[in-house]
Amino acid sequence: MLFKMRPFQIYGKLSAPKLNHLFKVGTYNCVRNLVNVIQDEKNGTARVMLQKPPVNSLSLEMLNELTSTIKDLEEKKLRGIIISSDSSRVFCAGLDITELYKPSEERLRIFWKAFQTFWKTLYSTPLVTVAAVNGHAPAGGCVMVLSCDHSIMVNSDVRIGLNESLLGFAAPKWVRLLLVNACKNRAAEHALKISKLFTPKEALDFGIVDELVDSSSDLLPKAEEALNQLSKVPALAFQKEKLSFRKPFVDDLISYEDQDTDDVVKVFLQDETQNIIGKYLENLKTKKK
Repeated sequence: MLFKMRPFQIYGKLSAPKLNHLFKVGTYNCVRNLVNVIQDEKNGTARVMLQKPPVNSLSLEMLNELTSTIKDLEEKKLRGIIISSDSSRVFCAGLDITELYKPSEERLRIFWKAFQTFWKTLYSTPLVTVAAVNGHAPAGGCVMVLSCDHSIMVNSDVRIGLNESLLGFAAPKWVRLLLVNACKNRAAEHALKISKLFTPKEALDFGIVDELVDSSSDLLPKAEEALNQLSKVPALAFQKEKLSFRKPFVDDLISYEDQDTDDVVKVFLQDETQNIIGKYLENLKTKKK
């Protein structure tokens, strides 16, 4: 079956001739610094694996890498992708907190623009997108899951949700609307105000994820099944329906993205916000000891 883990784990130990042999049978492996792309040319699909230890946080470099990866795969005319993680406990921990702590204004603006661009690219891509969520997915990780066409999560002791308010930051409109679309206005408002992180079962009940599997070993086969099923829909019809729902949200962000950036920069450069982030980072260091 496609996307078995063992071949990925041993690529680094193979000699060049053996790697060339693998390429000849139709599986293309492109190892990047932060993202590992495993393309199946026969089926026109790929697996995009996040591999930024320890928690796949979204730094500027990670955001740019993900954006360019999706655009590259679009140019290859693939049908769809599975987004997964190489971590056993974390899908994606969201925005890299170090990007938000004592940044220069210029860097923060570039970083937030990169986040906007990544979301617009993922949310509106003609590719079929399936999120295979094997671990925690707070904040930006939840944004990624909500932006995919279909999402499957392992039913374990992990959490997913938008918890930005804990850092003194209210989710911007375009992020907030993702949660509203999933679980309706009242539930989304309550979750955002208290930075609620949902259990997998709660996430399923509220429409944040579409399916659950009982174990991590079931996750990729189920994701492949979902991707194959969605790929059976004629591509033009699928893409037209997708854009009819999603393009208005992307166009809306485009209409105010400069103001959105200004608002975010203003909030994160405030002393109060920086103090909250600083304390959060100190708590993380304490937990690691």
